[in-house]
Amino acid sequence: MNGIAVWNPGIFLAMFPEFTVAYNANPARYAALFTYRAPRFLSNEPDSPVCDVQKRLGLLNMLVAHIAYLAGDLSADGQARPVGRVSDAGEGSVSASFDYAPATQNNGQWFNQSAYGAEFWQATSSLRGFRYSPRPTFVNRTLRRFGVF
Repeated sequence: MNGIAVWNPGIFLAMFPEFTVAYNANPARYAALFTYRAPRFLSNEPDSPVCDVQKRLGLLNMLVAHIAYLAGDLSADGQARPVGRVSDAGEGSVSASFDYAPATQNNGQWFNQSAYGAEFWQATSSLRGFRYSPRPTFVNRTLRRFGVF
């Protein structure tokens, strides 16, 4: 298991104590979220883009909290949260409309539905880009002889 982050409920609950009641109700669910769902968004393999296993553990825990939050683990009635931002709300007879634009590359709409996902999105911003390294230039020595360079 070298190079792989291992589920540790103590660390998860220390990071996110608000999930204690929900975790105690179904600890196997949280282990499954860590093992099967969170790695869909961040690899937990030794060749992961996040090389530091402790940092990767923290990021995977953020994903577990985000997924559990969207599933309604912190809501009073245990119902899953609607997907998207509130675009319209009423009061009489209570109505709400949600807007969710289609995902495009590098947009964090799904992550920005919870504080946990937004934190993950910001913490991994360096993984969504690339660094440009210009091609090394070389000077043709033949041209240098003739005084061109």
